[in-house]
Amino acid sequence: MTTGRSETGDKLPAPADKHQQVTAPADTATPSSTTSGAGTGGADSPGGPTDVTTAETSASGKPADVAPGTDQATDTTAAVGADTAAGSAASGTTAGRAATAAEGVDRPSGAAGTDGAAPATTSTGERAASGTTTTDEATAGGTTEAGKTAPDGTTMADDATSPASGSKASGRTSPASGSEADDATKPVGGGKASGTTKPAAVDEADTTKVDTTKVDGTPPVTGATKTGTAGETKTDRWAAFGPAPEAVPSRPRRAVRAVGRFLIHEWTLAMLGSLALAVLMTWPTLRYPLYTLPQDYWDPSLQAWQMAWSGHILLANPAQLWQSNTFFPEQWSFAFSDTLLGYAPAGMLGTGPGAAILRYNIMFVLAHALATLGAYALARQLGSARMGAAVAGVTYAYAPWLLAQAGHLHVLSNGGIPLALAMLARGHGWSLRHGYRPDRRHDGWVYAGWFVAAWQLSLGFGIGLPFAYFLGGTVVVALITWFVRQTWIWPERRPFGRRMVVANVVGGLLFGGVGLLLAIPYFNVTELHPYAQRSIGDIAIFSPPASGFVTAPAESRIWGDLHEGARAALPWHPEMTLLPGFVLYALAAGGLFFSVWRLRQRLLLLAGVVVTMVLAMGTRFFGGTWTYIPLFEHLPGWNGLRTPGRLMLWATLLLGLLAAGAITAFSDRVRDLAAQRIPSWPGPWLRLATLLPLLLVTVEGLNSTPHPVVPTQPAAMRLVDGPMLVLPSNQSLDQHVMLWSTTHFQDVVNGGSGFTPRQLDDVRRVTQSFPDQTSVDYLRTLGVRNVVLLRDQLAGTPWEITVDSPVDFLGITREEIGNAVVYRLFAEPSVGGGLPQPAPTAQPGLPGGLPSNLPSGIPTNLPTGLPTSLPTNLPTGLPTGLPTGLPTR
Repeated sequence: MTTGRSETGDKLPAPADKHQQVTAPADTATPSSTTSGAGTGGADSPGGPTDVTTAETSASGKPADVAPGTDQATDTTAAVGADTAAGSAASGTTAGRAATAAEGVDRPSGAAGTDGAAPATTSTGERAASGTTTTDEATAGGTTEAGKTAPDGTTMADDATSPASGSKASGRTSPASGSEADDATKPVGGGKASGTTKPAAVDEADTTKVDTTKVDGTPPVTGATKTGTAGETKTDRWAAFGPAPEAVPSRPRRAVRAVGRFLIHEWTLAMLGSLALAVLMTWPTLRYPLYTLPQDYWDPSLQAWQMAWSGHILLANPAQLWQSNTFFPEQWSFAFSDTLLGYAPAGMLGTGPGAAILRYNIMFVLAHALATLGAYALARQLGSARMGAAVAGVTYAYAPWLLAQAGHLHVLSNGGIPLALAMLARGHGWSLRHGYRPDRRHDGWVYAGWFVAAWQLSLGFGIGLPFAYFLGGTVVVALITWFVRQTWIWPERRPFGRRMVVANVVGGLLFGGVGLLLAIPYFNVTELHPYAQRSIGDIAIFSPPASGFVTAPAESRIWGDLHEGARAALPWHPEMTLLPGFVLYALAAGGLFFSVWRLRQRLLLLAGVVVTMVLAMGTRFFGGTWTYIPLFEHLPGWNGLRTPGRLMLWATLLLGLLAAGAITAFSDRVRDLAAQRIPSWPGPWLRLATLLPLLLVTVEGLNSTPHPVVPTQPAAMRLVDGPMLVLPSNQSLDQHVMLWSTTHFQDVVNGGSGFTPRQLDDVRRVTQSFPDQTSVDYLRTLGVRNVVLLRDQLAGTPWEITVDSPVDFLGITREEIGNAVVYRLFAEPSVGGGLPQPAPTAQPGLPGGLPSNLPSGIPTNLPTGLPTSLPTNLPTGLPTGLPTGLPTR
């Protein structure tokens, strides 16, 4: 072991015997203020300057090798089977189980680390009072100890001495050089050692219990040294003054924290915000959801029936999906209009008109929420900030022109379009702002994107068909771009990834398969009813002029009354008021000059807006010769689209992305300004400026949509079986009949759709004179068993006069059920075995021409003036001798 000078510069007293250290000669001692090992790898490195170096003898008593470049001591210290204290230090003697401070241990000022400067005395224990660190506790003088400091200032060994250089020792050796090898000591000066070496650089905050008995046999000094078996560890007593360790949370607390993290996640907040906004922006849809429908009760009644039928038939008999209970006896009648088939799971819940109305209102609100969330997700994926994405979502779902479509759920159900595009972009690692990033690819999102796209297509071709062509065009452009870049721009091959290719192939096949299966019934309808196809003349009726893009519908709370005169100039204003919002126009125009999107991207978005607006004008843009008509004539299924103005949906989405780019750039600027503040938080005016675009587009989307009460279902619709015909019959009233049939889904001749089948047209024409022989025979030929005549709908119709006419000579029966008159064209199975009732005889007054058993409550076919009931005490038989002819009156 080594000793150095005291803090005052005096030499330490000489040891009493050979077991104690001997102070080096004065000429070899270097003052602590001038001793340094900088530039030589530390004080204990070979050849480095040392204060005092002592040699030690091995267990056999032979002198140990002395490292070159060190001063040899005048005496030796022997420690049998012990480690010696570690090397010399600048201001004292370093001793302990570790010679240098481990990483993470506080060093005194001027202490050397790995840069080679000679440190003040350090060890793995606490910091000493004079700037030195000992193993267990600080020493008052400039010496360190492996265990205790003797009263005379000398260092005492804990049954082990650590050689400063080149010495041999048994047990655990901690060389000052910091090297370590398991079960092998690597001394500084090349000496041999056995045991395990622990480097000085190892962080060892806790101390090892060692034997504190002095070498000379004196009892140990009581103090901080922890006695015990070698190798045992114990927490440092000073750890009690440190911070308490964080308690491990219990399982319920971890669950609560996980739920809390989920609730404050961006996408959770986005979904909840979209739902809350949808409820508020569509109010009062959910005020009376069992009795009212938004805008009107005609088309919404039809669509409520569509959801109910799809859910009912998929549970009862999926093979009959396209053979609905309406338009009897037509085939493929479910394909007469868009089906909303994607909402079939909701249609499986509940029965009857009340459940159908409630279901429609809920899906009406959820459709707005999904549109907001889908556009938000797309803008975020493309690189927009949250506020910009929120503006894009609100403008896409609540643009003023969409208020005129409140009665068309298949038009409002467009949220799957941006959501599918966002998922596909996410899966391919592509962003408008950051470009293609292969490290962000994920095939799961690709599968999800194609699935959502297929679901969107199942809601109807009116919105889904342009979406399908957009996806197909995007795939073609992507393949061409990839091929061109690989061939001429990128000489090396850049594989897209096998998993991504498989995901796109499988997803594309799923999307194409769903589209083909849905298209087959429509092709069959076109073949059976060729007159159902649209013509250029039909398209011209619904093609809006350019003024429609700045005209709001009557349902707009902000612009409705102001634009009343402009709407009057439009031929069919419900489909020609296409204002996406003046605020959106302004934000998109600003996005052309100030945006996070690149200039090329902004120009492409602008081109998309112009193209979709031109297509939305139909034949109004130079006759549509080079725009809409080529699509109408050459793209399969495009001739089934009657209203080109609904393509404004794509222009609204692109305008929203342009606006999102401008708002994102503004948000970035606000964040930079806020970073210069102390604290770095935006001021109230900056916050208001950030929220203002969102507030403006939300206010512009406020509605004044009426919510009429749906006509009550007649009791006859719950009691009368089909096939049946409800009179009066027309496009509007038949949609109510379809809704009323959701109790039992009996077959009805009535039906409303985008076109009227000729057979239904013939039924309406023939039954104008009902009840008469011609109409009864015609309906019997079709298989109609019952006719229901609604008294509250007869004003101004031919049945207002004939409703009470006698029908006994027609072989049919009449019954009053509530406010409806029910005509039974065939006898009930329990009455006549399902056969038609007999026609009146030549002598209708004879009771022999009447059936023997008539149900109670139904009037008999007796001549006028005869009693309807006979006394019970009359004889059942007549005498045979009576004359056959009776005198007349």
